[in-house]
Amino acid sequence: MNQPHPPPGVQPERINLNDKSTTEAWTQKLNATWEQLREAVAAVGDRAIHVEQHIKGHAGHAASSRLTELGTSQ
Repeated sequence: MNQPHPPPGVQPERINLNDKSTTEAWTQKLNATWEQLREAVAAVGDRAIHVEQHIKGHAGHAASSRLTELGTSQ
């Protein structure tokens, strides 16, 4: 079975913030807001794997920080 190829110029491993349908798909996949996605791309570049790691890392850090604020350890 043949794998479909993306249209010319489209790089599926990169996040194009100028393409609304692409950013909507990535925000849904990463469970992030558009602003979080934009901040992640600004911080680590547009490679999807780096953006995902950045967003997941911040989510874990935020949860850890919140536990610390509540006086709870993990």
